[in-house]
Amino acid sequence: MGAARTLLAVALVVALATGCQGPTAGADKASNDKSAPTPSGTTSQPVKIIDTQWQIPGRRVAKPMELSGYADHVSVRSGEPFRLFATSAGHPFTVRAFRIGWYGGAGAKLIWTSPELPGRKQPQPILTKERMVTAINWSPTTTVQTKGWPAGSYLLLLRASTGRENYVPIVIRSDSARGAVLIVAGVNTDEAYNGWGGYNLYGGPAKHSHDRRSLMVTFDRPYAYNPARGVLHDNLPLVQLAERSGVRLAYATSVDLQADPGLLAGARAIVFGGHDEYWSLPMRAAVTKARDAGTNLAFLGANSIYRRIRYAADPHGPNRIIVDYKDAGLDPIHNAPDTTVNWRQNPFPDPENSLVGMLYECFPATGSFTVRDPKFFLFAGTGAKAGSAYPGLVGNEADRAYPLKGTSANLQVVAHSPTTCAKRHTFSDSTYYTVKSGAGVFATGSIEWVRALQGPDPKYGVVPVSVAFAQKVTLNLFAALAAGPMGRTHPAVGNLASVRDLPTTSTGTGGPIGKTPGPGSD
Repeated sequence: MGAARTLLAVALVVALATGCQGPTAGADKASNDKSAPTPSGTTSQPVKIIDTQWQIPGRRVAKPMELSGYADHVSVRSGEPFRLFATSAGHPFTVRAFRIGWYGGAGAKLIWTSPELPGRKQPQPILTKERMVTAINWSPTTTVQTKGWPAGSYLLLLRASTGRENYVPIVIRSDSARGAVLIVAGVNTDEAYNGWGGYNLYGGPAKHSHDRRSLMVTFDRPYAYNPARGVLHDNLPLVQLAERSGVRLAYATSVDLQADPGLLAGARAIVFGGHDEYWSLPMRAAVTKARDAGTNLAFLGANSIYRRIRYAADPHGPNRIIVDYKDAGLDPIHNAPDTTVNWRQNPFPDPENSLVGMLYECFPATGSFTVRDPKFFLFAGTGAKAGSAYPGLVGNEADRAYPLKGTSANLQVVAHSPTTCAKRHTFSDSTYYTVKSGAGVFATGSIEWVRALQGPDPKYGVVPVSVAFAQKVTLNLFAALAAGPMGRTHPAVGNLASVRDLPTTSTGTGGPIGKTPGPGSD
């Protein structure tokens, strides 16, 4: 999506939130209009609400070397400093930090403003032998102090004296998720798709560039033309609705799941946004351990835990580089549990269904979310009946339940949606299962789910009734997640064996188990 679509998306958030009630009328009473929850359960002091000044119109988005930047940490705790590295083509600029949230429909709140900073044109980035573009050679522009910043998802808005603007995303992570619902920002996936400098994990600048793709990518570079893609489309609508729900929240990133697995201790739930594809072994181990200790999980997208990665360090610290050769033959560590191939591939295949509940099915997917089990507790209050179809909620990637090793015996398929995918006819599922600890695991099976929370989406045919359904189900979900292990009050009722059209992996583009999938799998 381009910058114009970005502005449209955030404008729809504000319009939807302030102009119509839908299925969650009255929820404003529990919103964060005047304060934002912190990890300790206290609240920050009221800060003046800014309506739309955090949004960047497409006409004002700066070119890559005209104005852009990155932080030397993907997250810090409140009170910890981070360094900002920015290039500005010689023009002075300011930085404003906006915290994403509900705020009565404003969408974000201004937390901090820098003094005017002198412009500096930084050197051209470096291209390594792994075709990794890095701006590690840039000089720091300023050090940002975060004292008093509440935990949450932030956008740093850089604005040059010319009027050109750009974003730098960062998370102020919680000290602990104990007793809270933890929202995880999928920064690994954001960086994997980041094409700043002409390369990412999918391709390079040349035609037919798959073979010229990066084998590693780094957080030490800005984001490309749509500078906060993951935040705006796969995280922002979820965060806004979560904060509107009034449940106690905590915040972290993908990297934090590996760097600080103790963060998960005692969490009521862990929630993953619209697209969380790239996982390391320690990340998956930490989340599995939390589930088995009673922490609920929610996967509100699709294509989760599909790519297996490793982290590497650079001069800015550990976990700054994502290693993903996507080919055991290319990876110097070619026969180990952390060889960087898809999770379902050899060597050591460990498909995502053992944690998510189902497997990634395909791209590009289109379809209507079709209810199979209207009595499912998260569908309460939606008016859904068996066969109720909600246009556009399946897209652009989808998951499907498979009767394969690793799938929970009590997997409950609550939606079974006819889906067109790459000219194939298949199904996208939404599922729920529970484990011995009492934890419940819910998965929507569609990337479009989170994006639909922000309002109608003509591109995928998401209509108002679909938005209302997705919002209500998600609000029900947050209430259930916050209440404790969902399986204790809502044990899953397995029904996969009764679902018709049980698939083999040949129905999708995600590839078979234990073999190498073809190109274009996502």
